[in-house]
Amino acid sequence: MNSPIRKLHSRQEPPLALHDRAMDNLQYIRETMERSEAFTHVSGAGSVLMGLVALAAAALASVAADATEWITIWLVAAGMSFGIAALSIVRKSRSEGISILSGPARTFAWSAIPPLAAGGVLTLALVRGGALDLLPGMWLLVYGTGVVTGGAHSVRPVPAMGAAFMLAGLGALLTPAAWGQVWMAAGFGGLHVLFGAVIWRKHGG
Repeated sequence: MNSPIRKLHSRQEPPLALHDRAMDNLQYIRETMERSEAFTHVSGAGSVLMGLVALAAAALASVAADATEWITIWLVAAGMSFGIAALSIVRKSRSEGISILSGPARTFAWSAIPPLAAGGVLTLALVRGGALDLLPGMWLLVYGTGVVTGGAHSVRPVPAMGAAFMLAGLGALLTPAAWGQVWMAAGFGGLHVLFGAVIWRKHGG
């Protein structure tokens, strides 16, 4: 005669194998560490090169014939700088054998892109409204915000650089409009070179 207890145990599923349980735990630990890991592939050399591009743009923009030419120079410089940033990050990631699609890289990108996209929309709005004097301060402030939010998942000099950009943007908004060109050169040029050199020295690449 079979006991009810024995029948109950016979209907239960067999316990999960110890090996499978260990593999599940390892996968969970790996994913957790990947999400919490700092994004260390911001390139110091790339940042220095971005700063040099900005300084060249500042020199050209200072003798621009009109506002349209001034904006065009800076937008071209911005496109070049973002290209430099992307290529240098990919190069540094590959040199360390880590995929650019890793968890920290995705987190960095998703944190930095929204403020930069908002800056693009605000640029269109200010140009349409004729408020060109506000562009230097807005660009510096929004760019700094993107670097801070993305840099929260990176090495310490990155969010510090973002905060410096935000301060430069505040300075540009609070000082006479004629100073805007100086703030652009000091921010996008000087800060990129300064912090890029620090990142290059302390974190490589």
